[in-house]
Amino acid sequence: MLEGIMAGLGTAFSLTNLLMVIGGCLIGTFIGMLPGLGPMSIIAIMIPVAISIGDPSAALILLAGVYYGAIFGGSTSSILINAPGVASTVATSFDGYPLARQGKAGKALTVAAIASFSGGTIGAVLLMIFAPALATVALLFHSAEYFALMVVGLSAIAAFAGSGQVGKALLMTLLGLIMATVGEGALFNMPRFTMGIMDLQSGFGFITLAMAMFALPEAMYLVLDPSRSSSGSGSGEIKDLRITKAEAKAIAPVIGRQSIQGFLIGVLPGAGATIASFLGYAVERNIAPKEEQEQFGKGSLKGLAAPESANNAACTGSFVPLLTLGIPGSGTTAILLGALIALNVSPGPRLMVDEPQIFWAVIISMYLGNLILLILNLPLIPYIAKVLAVPRNYLIPFILFFTLMGAYIGQNNATELLILVGLGICATVLRFADYPLAPLLIGFILGRMLEDNFARSMQLYDGLGFILERPMTLGLLGLALILVVLPSYRARRARLRAGGAADAD
Repeated sequence: MLEGIMAGLGTAFSLTNLLMVIGGCLIGTFIGMLPGLGPMSIIAIMIPVAISIGDPSAALILLAGVYYGAIFGGSTSSILINAPGVASTVATSFDGYPLARQGKAGKALTVAAIASFSGGTIGAVLLMIFAPALATVALLFHSAEYFALMVVGLSAIAAFAGSGQVGKALLMTLLGLIMATVGEGALFNMPRFTMGIMDLQSGFGFITLAMAMFALPEAMYLVLDPSRSSSGSGSGEIKDLRITKAEAKAIAPVIGRQSIQGFLIGVLPGAGATIASFLGYAVERNIAPKEEQEQFGKGSLKGLAAPESANNAACTGSFVPLLTLGIPGSGTTAILLGALIALNVSPGPRLMVDEPQIFWAVIISMYLGNLILLILNLPLIPYIAKVLAVPRNYLIPFILFFTLMGAYIGQNNATELLILVGLGICATVLRFADYPLAPLLIGFILGRMLEDNFARSMQLYDGLGFILERPMTLGLLGLALILVVLPSYRARRARLRAGGAADAD
């Protein structure tokens, strides 16, 4: 192992590979800031460039830099214009955008940058120490466990609902699950609920739905309510960039917990950064004191730090199954797997032994990449945050342009624009009726994975017997039940305590 690390250090610190890390981070950060242009698109475009380099280490370091650079930079559009173009940064907008609305865009971007750096760095350390052992654990997870993991994700919807909104959150989650069934099903290769529209045969696009739920309603709100014009738009000066000692002390444990949890979720093939960010947010809200829980969704620094550290750690964790088992954990790592095969590199248990310089060079480049991303992003925060200083009559067309562009690029289909506008109008009405939109998107994202893994488990075990036959599945479903019951129990206990205090008076 030490010999492999030394070989990886020599490879990673060569001039060519250092330039690859810097180039990948720059490209990824820029792409991540643009809603609709996720890491999958740019990595697919850059595969011919990577193959033309010839050196497998340099090519993989470049593509990996683009990947975690895009995840790192994806928080920017979520925080500034409420337009999460990547699934893993949806949870970032829950508290990031409210902070920007309060004139704290600089502070929000600073927290996001530090949380992203910490999550990625902790993930890289864990990857170096535990990669071989975690690869064995990942093999224990089958479709039954992934189904239960999706149920755990859905059971956390109470964390995304405000006070007295649990019923509304449940309805929105069900609506998201229903929308996830549009298109070809998991059991039969037949279109469902497409109403004869060919463009819906593959279902609703995530980018389209995310833009319709968040960015388009925000643009409409700015038109309908002039008082919602951007904070600080008159002065053009962004203040409050620094984090106080008290704030740093508050978010440090959150970053530590969610970096570890996010990395472990990222290790599981098929889980990925999206589930890690949602679960990270839900866990932190549920364990927070009662008075802090009310701040989640309204501009909580903990609510911002949790998903940002979790999704970056999960991004690093996804390299465990990719490099040690040859199993892609997400669409992006599937493209990376294709690039490795095209470069005549065979990922799997023998990679660490046969080509240690590639394996360790990629891991060491992640340390460097996260440091480079922090150095690149922190000085730019005052300038990036000035997006909110743009006058409202310019900001609205800016949001609409990136919303429409992101939806069109996501599917390369003009019908998506009609779907976007229709769903955007519905989402605006739901916001006026005080329905939370985040649970709908969570239901949609997890719904298809839930259905696929449930159908596969039913086929393998010829019914629902897999729930009792696999202890890990039963344990995860038990955890889901606790997450559902716990908020109600805590609320009931608080009411009884309040009633007892009133009787004593």
